[in-house]
Amino acid sequence: MVVALMYLVPVLAVVFYVYRYIKEKGKYFDDKPIPAVPGKEIFASSLELMKKKVSFNDWIIENYKKYPSAKIFGMPDMRSPVYFVRDPELIKCIGVKDFDFFVNHRPSFGSVEDSHHSALFSKTLLALKDQKWRDMRATLSPAFTGSKMRQMFELVGECCTEMVKFYQDEVRSKGGPQEHEMKDVFTRYANDVIATCAFGIKVDSLSNTENDFYMNGKKMMAFDRPIVVLKLFGFQMVPKLMGWLGLDLFDREQNHYFTEIIRETVRTRDAHGIVRPDMVNLLMQARKGALKHQREEEEVKGFATVEESEVGRMQVSKGVEMSESEMVAQCVIFFLAGFDTVSTCLTFLAHELTVNRDVQDKLYEEICRTKESLGGGPLTYDAVQKMQYMDMVVSEALRLWPPAPNTDRLCVRDYVLDDGEGLRFTMEKGTVAFIPIVALHHDPQYFPNPEKFDPERFSPENRAKILSGTYLPFGIGPRNCIGSRFALMEVKALIYYMLMEFTFEKTPNTQIPLRLAKQMVGISTEKGVFVEFRPRKQ
Repeated sequence: MVVALMYLVPVLAVVFYVYRYIKEKGKYFDDKPIPAVPGKEIFASSLELMKKKVSFNDWIIENYKKYPSAKIFGMPDMRSPVYFVRDPELIKCIGVKDFDFFVNHRPSFGSVEDSHHSALFSKTLLALKDQKWRDMRATLSPAFTGSKMRQMFELVGECCTEMVKFYQDEVRSKGGPQEHEMKDVFTRYANDVIATCAFGIKVDSLSNTENDFYMNGKKMMAFDRPIVVLKLFGFQMVPKLMGWLGLDLFDREQNHYFTEIIRETVRTRDAHGIVRPDMVNLLMQARKGALKHQREEEEVKGFATVEESEVGRMQVSKGVEMSESEMVAQCVIFFLAGFDTVSTCLTFLAHELTVNRDVQDKLYEEICRTKESLGGGPLTYDAVQKMQYMDMVVSEALRLWPPAPNTDRLCVRDYVLDDGEGLRFTMEKGTVAFIPIVALHHDPQYFPNPEKFDPERFSPENRAKILSGTYLPFGIGPRNCIGSRFALMEVKALIYYMLMEFTFEKTPNTQIPLRLAKQMVGISTEKGVFVEFRPRKQ
């Protein structure tokens, strides 16, 4: 009993301190002409999230609904006051028009300025700030154009065909189709794509289920481990201390593993003059300052594809070159994005195709027409881009189940917010703008009957009805997701190859409707997504 009290007292003291701290922070909004969530209420809802009583998506949507007539409202937070931005026009002002006031993301995991050591995450494009971010974005941007995706498409196609063959062989060896959990299936596919495209190595995560690349990636992505949760809390509350201690979000073992892969790959290619159409080759060019923006041919783009801004198109000065550790960091962030967000998109898309058989059948018809237009040859990047219904289906999956439920921007200097209709006040430097992507996507004002999976929302005749600033699966403005083309290419290619050979069928374990897992961040399902791959009759 005494021992229990020894632990309980400091925990209660911390909880009380945090509550009082949030309550004090809540007073920041007292002189603002906007509503604000009371400190007690936001503390209670945050506690519910931390205790895993609610999913992150539902937490965002519930907060979004608190003030339905407000364009923006305040939310107290442990570090900086947060502005919850509901209005699409204000979102566009913050994300695009007045971007110079909101250049950075909220510093969640430390930064280069905070670190006395070479923490890998701090060097990623996601974590970089100010001019360092601008230089890195401009350096990397030419690697993600349509022409570069076209060069890498063959590598993605190889991963797709190998996956199809694996499941065809499985059907033959086991005497019939099998049930599979989609997150596991698509995580392995995304892992193999990133391995070949970003790290320049070949792995087969379906046949060799515990290969080193996959297992190290899985450990790196295990954000629910107690040690990682403690690190996240530390970076939120005392980022300078975490940086001074040289702590990184990633474990030293995984940092070393991925660093050595890149070092060895670069060493081998330099020594033997090896050129391969992948991200390593592009980063090697960027590292030498030799990767520049070139005039692109006009291409058909998916609706969800985000455009590169002038920040990304600017030419980097000669003196800005990429260090080895910066190069490794970009490969790692590509890995994290591909490992989780692409596999998440595919998981929910597979579920929707399974339970909406009419959509699956219509998409299969388009796939057959595309295959016929190719004369039986392999799928090409340009052919994927021309698949209109495929783009509608993927766009709707990204609306209903956005892999990134929110984004944010840090106010880097005092900003006068003015909606032109009487709302005018100053957002001080250091405050945060929270952009609730999933809530906008589920607002019936913008997407009628929002819980229904309806690809027709994105038909050519209906696209014009979608209000700008309400559909943001890859973020908004210059700080949007640099890899939208790559992600969409990866998703569409696999769906093409899999539906060509299999139908997606429900099983007794297919949860309808899907329920989300109650967790602090991200989006995953309560019980997994189970689908049977049934071979089509030839």
